[in-house]
Amino acid sequence: MENRVYLVTGAAGFLGSNICAQLLERGERVRAFVLEGDKAAQYLPKEVELFYGNLCNKASLEPFFTVEEGVHTICVHVASMVTVNPYYRKLVLDVNVGGTENIVDMCLEHKECDKLVYVGSTGGIPELPRGQKIKEVTNVNLDEVEGWYSKSKAMATNNVFTAIQERGLKACVVYPTGIMGPNDYAISETTATVIKIIKGEMPVGIDGSFNMVDVRDLAAGCIAAADKGRIGEGYILGNDVIRFKTLNKILVKEAGCKPIKFFLPIKLAEMIAKRMEKRAAKTGQMPMMTTFSVYNLKRNNQFDYSKAERELGYKTRPIEETLRDQIKWLKERGLI
Repeated sequence: MENRVYLVTGAAGFLGSNICAQLLERGERVRAFVLEGDKAAQYLPKEVELFYGNLCNKASLEPFFTVEEGVHTICVHVASMVTVNPYYRKLVLDVNVGGTENIVDMCLEHKECDKLVYVGSTGGIPELPRGQKIKEVTNVNLDEVEGWYSKSKAMATNNVFTAIQERGLKACVVYPTGIMGPNDYAISETTATVIKIIKGEMPVGIDGSFNMVDVRDLAAGCIAAADKGRIGEGYILGNDVIRFKTLNKILVKEAGCKPIKFFLPIKLAEMIAKRMEKRAAKTGQMPMMTTFSVYNLKRNNQFDYSKAERELGYKTRPIEETLRDQIKWLKERGLI
């Protein structure tokens, strides 16, 4: 459609870059909003219109949102500051909450913006007891979520839903779980972990579980939300739970690497993480392991993504295929 432009924030990141690639594949016009100095921006396809700025600086968003007369836009707000540090940090709130508020304002000020897809996080949804599947919610009590990253995503999501109800914002929300797969030029934490395991740099793991989705399936889910997501609705984009031990076995099989020799029980990992955090607080360095990263392996990671399947046509591929393609990509890039 010639008179439509997709505005993608966080476009140089793992998910954002895959969304851009898939939109281009189907012939869409794509604009990318990227933080000044982001080295991963060089890997974006040349067809993408690049705009540099900072989410926290509303004025820097104006050129990104401004389009020619008669052109309509759809904004996919992916940009976010991800951290496994559980403690309060002003910058995390400035980017994740304040930056999202600026995006909401811009969408409302620019009447040609037909829709906002806000990429939240399943971390921002309160956990349910083990055995129960976690579903979408539209208002979260911050005391019910763990860690300041999750709290910041919950706050931003609450604000988006409030803007829908009170200010007439046309938006829907997607809640991805974890991200895995090829084409990660920004080298996210999950990709860095896979590299460490394959290189034999992670002799010890944690006996927990997580929920990971192929980045290509997540990107397709975000685009489907732009196409078909109902205004005022949220959609979990998740997968089946996988144990860390199972992931390790698949990597050993697919990459031919040595297995992780020892897996710490969760309780022991929590004790070690607490000690590491105390030591790190004195030195000012980031601990190797945090209580928040252990919590994410301990928690109930069963999410109900049937609504996205039903309404968006969301699909996920087997984790073996994801890891096979990720290993192939890492080899091609000379990273393993």
